[in-house]
Amino acid sequence: MRVAVVGAGLTGLAAASRLADGHDVVVLERNPTIGGRLGTTTIGDATFDAGAQFFTVRGDDLHRQTDRWLADGVVREWCRGFGDGDGDGYPRYVGTRGMSDLAHDLASGLDVRTDHMVFTLDRLERGWSVVLDDASRIEVDAVVLTTPAPQAWNLLAQSDVEFPDEIARRPFRRIVAALVTLDAPSAVPGPGGVQLDPADPDAVIGFVADNQQKGISAVPAVTLHAAWAWSEAHWDEPDDAVATALLDAASEWIDGDRVLDVAIRPWRFAAPAEPWPDRCWVDEEHRVVVAGDLFAGPKVEGAFDSGLAAAAAVRAFDPD
Repeated sequence: MRVAVVGAGLTGLAAASRLADGHDVVVLERNPTIGGRLGTTTIGDATFDAGAQFFTVRGDDLHRQTDRWLADGVVREWCRGFGDGDGDGYPRYVGTRGMSDLAHDLASGLDVRTDHMVFTLDRLERGWSVVLDDASRIEVDAVVLTTPAPQAWNLLAQSDVEFPDEIARRPFRRIVAALVTLDAPSAVPGPGGVQLDPADPDAVIGFVADNQQKGISAVPAVTLHAAWAWSEAHWDEPDDAVATALLDAASEWIDGDRVLDVAIRPWRFAAPAEPWPDRCWVDEEHRVVVAGDLFAGPKVEGAFDSGLAAAAAVRAFDPD
């Protein structure tokens, strides 16, 4: 079959990499870069993981993939927890040069087209015509949507496909990230991370990562993830006000006199507040699948597992 995967985040790339063995797959990404929340960003000489900071492994599928990544040097173990002691024993893995390494490895050999925004989906007698924002079309037999669920709902609503409202309206957490470049090392304790409680309604900071200690930045560079409630409350404030507030809250780890630059990165769909219990949503009649971390949990592993489930669903479609 000819399959269009919409979205080149971890879910979309996991699905596409599995489907490419036996099917003709094209991945369409509206942004100029791939990876979604596996966002590794360079600002000057500093490198930041702006989104997901690490991943852990519980299930067999990601375990097998991680073993391959370790063997190929794509990922490495960062630590087994944060703070005093030996942690909880679970390895925290990171991309060797940043979390986007996972996405680039999965995308290797795939037909991935960035700066390609899907404008609408037109149903054909058997399959779909994917209409891009430049009015060009790609005809396919099946579609996998890995955009945030509200965006998937908008695309399918135009095509008279009934994607359940109860899935599309599930709430997402917003997270504001500050990417801070310093002219001297931070005071973040080893191994370079401070894990706080992002659900604390009174907290300002949810996670602190020193990207230099983590091994991905040549110069001191700290990622601050704001807590959930704080991010929601300050979402619409100007970047300079948000930066000032986050730096003040992070004064234990960052000396304000050493700050060279602060860039604010808002993540509107950072994590599902109420994950859907199934790993994806499938419409066999119209040969469309909706997948993402909404369906399998907010962690990196959830996004990966949802992509594999989407690929399995497409393989089960009747190709005639």
